[in-house]
Amino acid sequence: MKKIYNHKKFESIVQKYWKKNKTFKASEDLNKKKYYCLAMLPYPSGKLHMGHVRNYTISDVIARYQRMIGKNVLHPIGWDAFGLPAELAAIENNIIPSEWTYKNIKYMKKQLQSLGYSYDWDREITTCHPEYYRWEQWFFKKLYEKKLIYKKTSLINWCPKDQTVLSNEQVIHGTCWRCQTSIEIKLMPQWFIKITKYADRLLQDLKILKKWPTQVINMQKKWIGKLKGFEISFKIMPYAKKIKIYTSRLDLLMYTTYISISPLHELAQNILNEEEIQLFINNLYTINSNINKKKINYIGKKINQYAIHPITQKRIPIWITNYTEIEYNTKIKLCHPINNKIDWNFAKKYHIKITLNHPINHVSTQQDILVEKTIQRKNNVYNFSKKINQIESNNIFNILQEKKIVKAKNKYRLQDWSISRQRYWGTPIPIAYQNGKTICISEKEMPVLLPKINTIYDFQNIKEIYKTWSKININHLPAKRETDTFDTFIESSWYYIRYTAPHYNEGMINKKLANYWLPIDQYIGGIEHATMHLIYFRFFHKLLYDLKLVSSIEPAKQLLCQGMVLSDAFYYIDNSGKKNWVNLKEIQIKKKKIGNTKNIFTNQKEEIIHAGMIKMSKSKKNGVDPEIMIKKYGADTVRLFIMFAAPVTSNIEWKETGVHGMYRFLQKVWNLIYCYKKYKKLSECGKEKHTHDEINFFLHQTIFQVTQDIHKRKSFNTAIAKIITFINFLYATNIDIKKNKKFIKHILNTIIIMLYPFTPHFSFIAWEKLNKNNLIDYEKWPKYNINIIKKKNINLIIQINGKKKDIINIPKKNKQNEILEILKKKSKISHIFKKKIKKIIYITDKLINFVI
Repeated sequence: MKKIYNHKKFESIVQKYWKKNKTFKASEDLNKKKYYCLAMLPYPSGKLHMGHVRNYTISDVIARYQRMIGKNVLHPIGWDAFGLPAELAAIENNIIPSEWTYKNIKYMKKQLQSLGYSYDWDREITTCHPEYYRWEQWFFKKLYEKKLIYKKTSLINWCPKDQTVLSNEQVIHGTCWRCQTSIEIKLMPQWFIKITKYADRLLQDLKILKKWPTQVINMQKKWIGKLKGFEISFKIMPYAKKIKIYTSRLDLLMYTTYISISPLHELAQNILNEEEIQLFINNLYTINSNINKKKINYIGKKINQYAIHPITQKRIPIWITNYTEIEYNTKIKLCHPINNKIDWNFAKKYHIKITLNHPINHVSTQQDILVEKTIQRKNNVYNFSKKINQIESNNIFNILQEKKIVKAKNKYRLQDWSISRQRYWGTPIPIAYQNGKTICISEKEMPVLLPKINTIYDFQNIKEIYKTWSKININHLPAKRETDTFDTFIESSWYYIRYTAPHYNEGMINKKLANYWLPIDQYIGGIEHATMHLIYFRFFHKLLYDLKLVSSIEPAKQLLCQGMVLSDAFYYIDNSGKKNWVNLKEIQIKKKKIGNTKNIFTNQKEEIIHAGMIKMSKSKKNGVDPEIMIKKYGADTVRLFIMFAAPVTSNIEWKETGVHGMYRFLQKVWNLIYCYKKYKKLSECGKEKHTHDEINFFLHQTIFQVTQDIHKRKSFNTAIAKIITFINFLYATNIDIKKNKKFIKHILNTIIIMLYPFTPHFSFIAWEKLNKNNLIDYEKWPKYNINIIKKKNINLIIQINGKKKDIINIPKKNKQNEILEILKKKSKISHIFKKKIKKIIYITDKLINFVI
């Protein structure tokens, strides 16, 4: 055994062993409690970033620990391989999307393996493979037959840069979630899934998710946006037609000034021509209430129809406007200028007389005057008191109920999921059109494959290829295929189930295996997916549950949302005023003697600005290449640092000095093993004399604390800190190896096992050195003896002038003079004995307070 641990040699040896022996292959075992650990599958962008490393290290640590405590663990990986980025990268790099994607998968798989993750690679899935997406097409057909899928012409969010439709969830503050381009509103035929049918279940079942972050639960509640209200029937004159209008403010019915309808409402469709409709659409300023409101360009057109107020029987004018769509996709709304600023501004622009009917339960004259003054001032809108509102609502509801023209109804902010995408690299929608009829492709014809392209020339002329590909025969008659593809969130909404039987050919899901492994016990991914992937993920599971393909109501019991990885970022401003981000390799930092930054320059001597610690990204040029770090320090060092640097839900500030510190720590542990093997002192620093019982107590206390941190709290950084503390304690201990050989070996084995989830390569080799080629991969997690911990010691609080300064663990029932001797040697406050101490207050086995 050499004195220095060589990660470059050992890590590749261990990885080859795991690969050859399929160490982490999972199979169903009814004699063990199952544990399904899953991190969100990566998109094959070409290279891992530190965000990937953090996400997948967390899942690996959990999976390895769960194996060690006796669980039957499933820990799979795959590739979210369809999508617009692959198509755009193909265009940019003059390569076809499939070639670009599979090339990236091959490279990233090698990177993941270099980090030693304990995946069952036999379950690897690739979502762009026909064996995978054929079942999406099958599932689409089932939903279509159940009338949960439909096609309609609708207002959609259009990204002009990416040239595709976006779902509402993919629009962030009025911009494309991927490229941040401002979206446009268009009218297009689209395929939709009726997620709104499941809105109430998605909302109610959040109560089941006790181990999901509160922040995610609240984000989903807000996005689903349940609104309680009423649906009222109105007569439309002069044709005596009836329409239903939804309102959440029944108390304001008497103040309805006009009715606003969307250009897509049936009343408008009979009046406006296509050019006029497009004018309104072009002037839509927002598509839902979650988007930041821009300056509104109000457009309105009064129609020659009017509604009859159900109580006063007065005429209510109807206006086509460009802002109706913003509220719960209703297409029609009652407008109350005294209570709504948008309605107020629209009414003032078009000189609409504002209605001020008195309520049914008449309010005081003083309040009427207040309303009048509010209207005259033309500023803030008026709101009734809650008490008056409730009285008014009850009275109005009773009147309308007698007329049988009202019913209570809930609406949701959540809108049906637009799943059509106008791009090539995606799953073909299995639909054809024949003689004006829509036909779902038969299961025998699935999978419907993408048009085959072999060269970049084919890809550049994809529209011509589509002309041929789309022509098919159904029942010996010509038909035309749908050329839109699925939103790629479809693939990532059910992949977790396919892992349970990835090679199953008889159906989408092997029910027996799926119901053995599901639900997921631990799911890991970023909180940025809260209102996209995580809503679709839950929705798909409920669809599958209703088809009796799964038996669990929710897909994942526990969710962990890891924080981001931050790094220093620098930029300079050029002559045009534009920010130019600078790669970390291109900077020079000059410091003052006291260590504060004085000036920062590029290698070309341009003075640059420090933007602080921000999220690592390609655009900001502040990413740290994991591959470089792995080569320099080893995979285990990178894993250990990324788990130690911060709590898993907090952001990490990347500091290479911290990585180096973890590297030195592992060398320290290796040195302990080396000294043990050579029968030397455990370390050069070993001067402290500790009894066998003291060391044994500290060992069991460490096992207990580390177990609690990993198992209950997912507090991996503090678990590592406690292992480090114990190693430092051991390193400073003067103990005779020859006389205590068995005991020391037990201690070292215990340390290695506790490090194994974090540093599997290092632990594999260290265990082999100590245990004559035995394998650590099948060892159990160490057990602590609670009697040893409780019996011998207590945690004594150390205070100075009543303020807590330290806690030390010491034997019970010490006398004061014994405590003082311990504190002089071991405590953080040992320096106090050089000062004048006025008074010492000692409460046996609880605290000691120094008054100075």
